[in-house]
Amino acid sequence: MFQVLKEALIITAFVFVMMLLIEYLNVLTQGQWQARLKGAGWGQYVLASSLGALPGCLGPFAVVSLYAHRMVSFGGVVAAMIATSGDETFLMLAVIPKQGLLIMLVLFIVGIGVGWLVDRMMGRKRLFENVLCEGYVYHPVEQCEGLPGWVDIKAQWSPCSVARGGLCVSLLFLILTLVTGTLGPEKWNWIRVTLLALCLLALFIVVTVPDHFLEEHFWRHVVLRHVPRVFFWTFGIMIALFFLMERYPLGDVLEENQWGVLALASLVGLIPESGPHYVFVTLYAQGLIPLAILLANSIVQDGHGMLPLLAYSRKAFFGIKIINLIAGLLLGAATLALGF
Repeated sequence: MFQVLKEALIITAFVFVMMLLIEYLNVLTQGQWQARLKGAGWGQYVLASSLGALPGCLGPFAVVSLYAHRMVSFGGVVAAMIATSGDETFLMLAVIPKQGLLIMLVLFIVGIGVGWLVDRMMGRKRLFENVLCEGYVYHPVEQCEGLPGWVDIKAQWSPCSVARGGLCVSLLFLILTLVTGTLGPEKWNWIRVTLLALCLLALFIVVTVPDHFLEEHFWRHVVLRHVPRVFFWTFGIMIALFFLMERYPLGDVLEENQWGVLALASLVGLIPESGPHYVFVTLYAQGLIPLAILLANSIVQDGHGMLPLLAYSRKAFFGIKIINLIAGLLLGAATLALGF
């Protein structure tokens, strides 16, 4: 039981640090990369799929916003939503990094192809909606300056905000547990070194950025909204699997019903929320399901990246979900038939 808690904590810590870095890069660029999605041709699908492949919901939110402003086509949104796995990407990079990167690459390529095919089949129909997405808010550069001078840093620490002090203490504690081996791999390997390096970089960011960034972009968005959800879903699923495997031959049941599990994983992918999909990442990490099932779920699901679109355009939302479901079932079935 204690080992399960330790694993859940280290996974949450990895997700916590990765989300901080992604949020930091987004604010540092002031969202200027979104403008590159303008235009037509294959470049639109490549860039949309690239944004979708970014861990978390930032990329999908950007594509939905641009779609609502007629800056990308319907196929561009399809490409982004196939490429994204939402917060589950963080989890895959934490527990199955090699396979996670492979899945990200496959989803990126599939997203480009399906997005282009959808636009070609629809012709001039783009299902545009005259709405605005509320997923992105950018503030003046002076409020979100990424690397202030040392004089500003001193001013920011006098007095020190609760958010800054709490985050620094948490990161220092996490670094200490990694160095001593209390959390993470017991031996020094690339996973332990990478996580330690990311934590040190995260500490640098927390020390140097303004209070506005910590309060608005990180504390309220990442810490209060995402981190608790990641921990409780991860810990809850791992505990449930622990007891199930103690009492029932779960591996045999899943192995004998792979096609049914494939269909179930694809249908669960329709849920526009991060969390329920964690179970398939965990099952694959424990060797209980093949790659095909995780791949199908990853194609269909998009975390909560499409929630802004659901709020304003139900027609586009359900259309994209149906397309993704078909793509996930077809590719998942083909992969499972090949024995993967």
